[in-house]
Amino acid sequence: MTVSTRRAFLMGAGAAAAAATDARSRGTAPLNAVHVPASEWDYCTITELVDALRTRKISALELTDRAIARIESVDRSVNAVVVRDFERARDAARAADAALMRGETRALLGVPITVKESFDIAGLPTTWGDPRFRRFMPKEDALVVARVKNAGAVILGKTNVPLLLSDWQTYNDIFGTTNNPWDLRLTPGGSSGGSAAALACGFGPLSLGSDLGGSLRAPAHYCGVYAHKPTLGVVPRRGQTPPGTPPFARDSDLAVVGPMARSAADLALALDLVAGPDEQRAGVGYRLALPAPRRDQLQDFRVLVIDAHPLAPTSAVVRAALGRLTERLVRAGVKVAHASPLLPDLAESARLYARLLSAYWGAGLPPREYARLGRKASTLAPDNRTLAAERMRGAVMSHRDWLAAESERGLLQQQWRELFREWDVALCPVMPTPAFPHDHSSPIEARHIRIDGESCSYLDAQTVWAELATTPGLPATAAPIDRSEHGLPIGVQIIGPHLEDRTTIAFARFLEQRFGGFAPPPTCSQSTAQ
Repeated sequence: MTVSTRRAFLMGAGAAAAAATDARSRGTAPLNAVHVPASEWDYCTITELVDALRTRKISALELTDRAIARIESVDRSVNAVVVRDFERARDAARAADAALMRGETRALLGVPITVKESFDIAGLPTTWGDPRFRRFMPKEDALVVARVKNAGAVILGKTNVPLLLSDWQTYNDIFGTTNNPWDLRLTPGGSSGGSAAALACGFGPLSLGSDLGGSLRAPAHYCGVYAHKPTLGVVPRRGQTPPGTPPFARDSDLAVVGPMARSAADLALALDLVAGPDEQRAGVGYRLALPAPRRDQLQDFRVLVIDAHPLAPTSAVVRAALGRLTERLVRAGVKVAHASPLLPDLAESARLYARLLSAYWGAGLPPREYARLGRKASTLAPDNRTLAAERMRGAVMSHRDWLAAESERGLLQQQWRELFREWDVALCPVMPTPAFPHDHSSPIEARHIRIDGESCSYLDAQTVWAELATTPGLPATAAPIDRSEHGLPIGVQIIGPHLEDRTTIAFARFLEQRFGGFAPPPTCSQSTAQ
């Protein structure tokens, strides 16, 4: 990462890079440019596809060819699948058909999926959107990629990301801009925006993504799909490292990888496949045994609803959608509350996250740049507790300060443990607004977003809800629950207790069964005679 890029991120917890003119033009197709032949297979769940494959209603090759044709048609306007591996996908589909004929029954056998560009796949480039690594080719698959391949998945290709995964939008100078299938003028979110857009468009039922600041959850919210941010450490990250970095088995204090899908059941299936310690590290001596969901019925859940944040506004349309969900839950017999003395201080949690996130990115700063930022941080008034100030302090924090921050996080985790003795899940917004117009202006720390007519810091607004689960390392499931007055998806974030990932996914599944879930975007569900 260059000094200038790191500076842009550290001053605002994101990397700033303006897309080239031709790259921008790739993402401005008119709304009526999509031509989508109808197919009964486009929006099936994994379970439905596996059943169809086993009963020979369709072959894996036919299913893969259908997905490829759909990408070649629809993706001209959306630009989600930017690294395509169609010939190897067809080879894998043929192998899957042969395995099915032998009676094999693996969980994803013959199912076409996509993978975020930041995951290593042998034989495909991994760039993280950085032109310097345009030709970087890893030699082996990321561990989670290997796991889904072992389960029989057919990988169609890799989905677009922002430069260095450092924005809540998806664009870069190599692959251009990815658009939201609900409205091509809007962002699909980031950094797993390509994966969310691919799911919404019907390019397979599953994608793999990653999350450091909402990068799974935000795109799911903006595109109307499901995503799960696992408990920190539950899914190994080996092979999801910046290009040129050795893919060691190592831990992170914030970042996770996880599944995205169009149903909660598919999230649960995918999590079972990719979770578990790395065989090169903790897996030598440990095995994962996640507990079962806390409740067997929706009405048995105890739910805390959080709809306002002290450091940034949330749009009325998002709060109204959460309010309507709350009313439905109450009518269904669910115990619901809107306040608890056990809830941690959200402002202090956000400030802690700002420091830790900036420390994460600041670790590799050159000495001269580190010293310059240190001098600037030293001029901050002690009572300046803005998130921008905390980001600057975090960029140059000493190891002593980092240990102090870790102690704060330990206290925060204990507070959440106490809360989850009384409540099963906490519901809150995923992001403060529905999807918003593309904004690739630089520097990122100077951007603003309008929330109910008020201009707000882009970085503050995009981080405050995502951090609730990130800082303490808790599981969080994003699920679609409503639409805005303009027809845009709105999701809810379901946060649960440490290692109780099955509880948040189960709650999302109950919501889906009772109130509905994913629906295809109108521009992707149009049918024409074949």
